[in-house]
Amino acid sequence: MVDAIVLINAEPNSINEAAQSIVEIEGVKDVYSVAGDIDLVAVISTKAFDDLTTVIPGGIAKVDGVLSTQTLMAFKTYSDKDINAAYELGLD
Repeated sequence: MVDAIVLINAEPNSINEAAQSIVEIEGVKDVYSVAGDIDLVAVISTKAFDDLTTVIPGGIAKVDGVLSTQTLMAFKTYSDKDINAAYELGLD
């Protein structure tokens, strides 16, 4: 799996509608409305690297109300579940 985080700026009056449209795109796991310089954060997970082209510039960037995107590629995923499992196995 290939994971990415997409930071999204949207038109102020279109944030909710844009978020709803983005979450319906195949490959988008979650969309968060956030405070700060960015309006939305989308978590993407695809089977292949090339699929990101379909999801991000071919999908998210074309949603009405989206002004700009910035993509962060995930190298490795850490989660509480993984960390707890490692401790149970005695790994440090």
